[in-house]
Amino acid sequence: MRMKFNKSRQLLLVSAASLLVAGLVTACATLTVDFVFVTSAKAAGANNYGEIDVFEVNSESGHMRQIPTSPFPSAGRNPVAEAVSADNANLFVVNQDDNSIVQFVIGNDGKLYPYYTFNTPGIYPLAIAVNGSNLFIVDTYQPLPTCSTAAPCSGSIGVFPLTASTSSTPVKPGTPAINPSTTANYWPLLVPGKPSDVIVPTSVNVLASGGYVYVSAYDTTALPHVGYVFGFTVGSGGVLAPLSGSPFVAGVQPSAIASDASGKYVYVTDFTRGNVLGFSVASGLLTPLSGNPFPAGNAPTAIVVDTAYSYAYVANSVDDNITAYSISNGALTRIGSYPTGLQPVAIGIDPSTNHFLYTANFLGNTVSGFQLSSTAGTLLDTQGSPFPSNAQPTAVAAIPHGTAKK
Repeated sequence: MRMKFNKSRQLLLVSAASLLVAGLVTACATLTVDFVFVTSAKAAGANNYGEIDVFEVNSESGHMRQIPTSPFPSAGRNPVAEAVSADNANLFVVNQDDNSIVQFVIGNDGKLYPYYTFNTPGIYPLAIAVNGSNLFIVDTYQPLPTCSTAAPCSGSIGVFPLTASTSSTPVKPGTPAINPSTTANYWPLLVPGKPSDVIVPTSVNVLASGGYVYVSAYDTTALPHVGYVFGFTVGSGGVLAPLSGSPFVAGVQPSAIASDASGKYVYVTDFTRGNVLGFSVASGLLTPLSGNPFPAGNAPTAIVVDTAYSYAYVANSVDDNITAYSISNGALTRIGSYPTGLQPVAIGIDPSTNHFLYTANFLGNTVSGFQLSSTAGTLLDTQGSPFPSNAQPTAVAAIPHGTAKK
């Protein structure tokens, strides 16, 4: 009888422990506000195959913790950029040394499942943007047989229309759009009257409406260099048409480009001059804002505009910090600067609550996390920041928790 009592007691203790564990698991799942995907250029070992760290973000503290199965192979060499599909169910990763883009289906638990791999139109892809119906990819060089690092030529932009997803089939890139002027599947980035100048692209941004896309770039032939923003309208099937007046002059060496949620303003960081150029948008055309340029730090490399609050943030790679700004009628007013890890090269804001911000720190091999004040725009280090990542993190992307389909 005593043995039965002890056994029953043990069963009760086990059951209680099981309920406690289940409660903790449920609580952890509930407290996860976002999944953040950080590409790293180098996996462990002496090669340039990349990996993707997947972090879950705690909704109360902002603490970033890698999910148990992280990291995941990037399925290519030297991943440098990434973007999430409009339905938050797919991650597209750009592997520069393979001229490829790998599509991953995102699981409800943040896990990544390779689904489809395709090649970019040109050579050495460096930037990507996705809207509801198209994927835009920017290549360092056009796909010409004479183009190489030894004999550089201007870059290009290509467009892949996205097929509609179904309950059983994810969204998928289709046949690339054709440039009617050249019958090729890309649009060269050329300055009128200067066809032999080498134009180096740096970033791409598509307005929230999906009707206009912009590529930041600079002319390396001109001395001193001249920065530009190439603007295109996006037509049926992703076919592009250059905007009147494009390219628009933008400083010396643009390094990143972003737009606000309304599509009224576009911002470009100038790596050489350490500032931000702001433009108002009317029918796609860019007009410099009064007050330009807006001071940043040394060698700004990335910019993000909050989609919910009137703030913008710039990552300064030499200063190892972030410059925060408030936005009023497009103009930027500096709020302050906040230290990050070594050499921040990418920056993002959590898409679920817009209360957390993070940077990928290339030389620090870390990810910095911050809590964002919705009333002041100031930043406060989140618990445990910075967080270790794989070697040389290059890009960040995120989805709200619970939106993936798998």
